[in-house]
Amino acid sequence: MVTLTFPDGNKLDYDEGVTGLQVASNIAKSLAKKSVAMKVNSSLADLSDPICDDATIEFVMREDESALELIRHDCAHVLAEAVQELYPDTQVTIGPVIENGFYYDFARDKPFTVDDLPIIEKKMREVIQRNKPFTKEYWSREKAKEFYREKGEEYKVQLVDAIPEGEELKMYAQGDWIDLCRGPHMTTTGKVGDAFKLMKVAGAYWRGDSNNEMLTRIYGTAWASDKELKAYLRMLEEAEKRDHRKLGREMDLFHFQEEGPGVVFWHAKGWTLFQNLVNYMRRRLEGDYEEVNAPQILDRAMWETSGHWEWYHENMFVTETEDERVFAIKPMNCPGHVAIFKHGLKSYRDLPLRMAEFGAVSRYEPSGALHGLMRVRAFTQDDAHVFCTEEQMAEECLKINDLILSTYADFGFDEVVVKLSTRPEKRVGSDELWDRAESIMADVLKTIEAQSDGKIKTGILEGEGAFYGPKFEYTLRDAIGREWQCGTTQVDFNLPERFGAFYVDASGEKKVPVMIHRAICGSMERFLGILIENFAGHFPLWMAPVQAVVTTITSEADDYAKEVAETLKKAGLKVITDFRNEKINYKVREHSLAKVPAIVVCGMREAEERSVNIRRLGSKHQTSMTLEEAGSSLGKEATPPDVLRG
Repeated sequence: MVTLTFPDGNKLDYDEGVTGLQVASNIAKSLAKKSVAMKVNSSLADLSDPICDDATIEFVMREDESALELIRHDCAHVLAEAVQELYPDTQVTIGPVIENGFYYDFARDKPFTVDDLPIIEKKMREVIQRNKPFTKEYWSREKAKEFYREKGEEYKVQLVDAIPEGEELKMYAQGDWIDLCRGPHMTTTGKVGDAFKLMKVAGAYWRGDSNNEMLTRIYGTAWASDKELKAYLRMLEEAEKRDHRKLGREMDLFHFQEEGPGVVFWHAKGWTLFQNLVNYMRRRLEGDYEEVNAPQILDRAMWETSGHWEWYHENMFVTETEDERVFAIKPMNCPGHVAIFKHGLKSYRDLPLRMAEFGAVSRYEPSGALHGLMRVRAFTQDDAHVFCTEEQMAEECLKINDLILSTYADFGFDEVVVKLSTRPEKRVGSDELWDRAESIMADVLKTIEAQSDGKIKTGILEGEGAFYGPKFEYTLRDAIGREWQCGTTQVDFNLPERFGAFYVDASGEKKVPVMIHRAICGSMERFLGILIENFAGHFPLWMAPVQAVVTTITSEADDYAKEVAETLKKAGLKVITDFRNEKINYKVREHSLAKVPAIVVCGMREAEERSVNIRRLGSKHQTSMTLEEAGSSLGKEATPPDVLRG
C-alpha cells in the first residue's frame, strides 16, 4: 500500500503502483476528466504514471498556472507532427519550452520561411482536433536507434546516444506519431487548445555549435486561452513601438557600430539622460555612502585571489604586457572595494562601512547575445558594498531594500517582486554559515512583505543563490506588463576572507566582515533601456534630456521667445529654441517625434500679453498661461522627486 497526501491534508491509502488517473477517477469522474497532469512530491508527472511510494499528490487542471508549460510542450510536439505530415523529408531534432512559448528545430534541404507558417498552423489545428492521447513507452537504446535509423532521423540517433547510461529512455506517441521526450505531457493533443501562433523562423546550428549543420528553427507561442494569446500579441506589438533602439535613433540618444561591438556611442542628449540617472543615484547615496573609484585594470593575481579567474575567466577581457604580466579589465568592482577596505586598520566602530562606485566594467558577451542597451560588453554599474558585522546584516539589508523600493517608485515602478535565492549546489562556506545567513535573510524578507502591507510580493528561488552567499533579487513590472530583474542584494562571507580583510572587534580580536553586494539599477545602460521602453520615450519632465523647446509662430516674436527661454532656464529647465522659418505645425510635429515633453509656443499675441501656449507631448491641446506661471509650474515639474522631498 502507498499513502497519498492531498493538498487539503487528507490522506488515503491505495495499492502500490496506482496511477494518477485511477486516483482521480476514484475521487470523482469529473476530476479525472478535468485533470491533465499531476504533481507528485511537487514534481509534474503524467497522469498515467504509477505511484509506488508514499507521496504528496496534486492534480493539475488545464487552467492552472503550472499547466502552461505543458500546453507549450505539447504544442511543440504538435508542431513537429504537423511539419512531418506536410513535409515527410524533414528531420525533427529538439523542441523545448522557452519563455512565453516554444520552438522546434528542423533539418530540411529547403529551409522553412515565414510563408510556410500559416500552412503549418492549419495542419497543427487538424492534429489538435484529432484529440489523440499521449501514451508513453520505455524503449531500449538499440530499439530507439533502430527506429530512428529506419526513418532516416540521424539527429534523433545522436540524441539517443547523448542520453547518459542508466537513464530511462521515454518515447511518447500521439496517435501514430512518436517522439523521444523526457515528458511529462497532458492527456491528449486536444488539450493544447486553439490559443497558439507560430511567430517566426530563424537559423540555428545543431546543438548550438557553429561547426555543425544549420537547421531551421520555428518559434511559436501558446497560452491557456485566446484572451491571453491576444493580450500577449498586443504586448509584442506595443513592445515593438517602444523598442529602445528605435526610440534611441528617433530621439538622437545613442548608436552602435561594428567597430565597437557591444559598446555604446552616447550622443549629447543620451549622455545627458545617462548623467541625469547617475546624478539622481548620487544624490540618493549622499550622506550614507562613501563614493570611491577602483582601477579599471588589475593584475591577474587579484582575480585569482577573488576567484573570478576560475569562475569567470571566459567572460573577461585579458591583455599581456611586454614584461609578460597578465592583466584583466575589471568585470566586477568587488575586489577593488575589498582592497580599499583593507587599506588602513578598521575597527568595529567603523562599521557598517558603505562604499559606492559608478564603476565601468567590461564583460565578454557572445555576439549573438548582444541586444542594444539591454546586453552590452561595456557598462556602468551603480555598485555598492557594505562591510558590516553579522549582527548588522539584517538592518543593512532592510536599509538597502528601502532605498531600492523608493528609487523604483520615483521612476514609476510600483509593482515589485522580491525573491530570496538560497544556497546553490556548488558553493563556498560551511552549512552552518549558510544556515545563519539564510535564516537572517528569510526574516528580512518577512519584514519587507509586512512593511509593504502586501504591496510587495515575495518568494523563494531554491538553489539560485550566488556561490558565496544568499541574495535578494528585485524584479519590476513595466507599463506593458513585462518583468525585468534589476536590483540585487547579495550577502558574501567568501570574498573578504579570500583577501584577508578583517576588522578589530570590541575584544581586540580580528574578525572577517560580512560583505553585502548591492546594485539598484544594476547596469545603468540596461536600466535606461528599460526606462526608454517603459515610458515609450515620454520621459517625466525631471528626467528628459531636453525638457522644453521654445518656438515661434512668426519671426516677429523671436525676441520675446528668447526672454521666455531664459526665464525657463532660470527656473532650472534644459531648454532649446527653434526660430526656423517653418510652419508652426511642422515644428510641433518634429519636436513631438523627438519626444520633447513641453513645446512652448510664442506669437505676437503671447508677446503682447506676456503669456505662452504650452503643448504637452501626447496631447493635441494647448494650455495658455502667463510667463511667470509657466516658469513656476514647469520649474517645479522639472525638479527631481528626491530634491522635492528635501
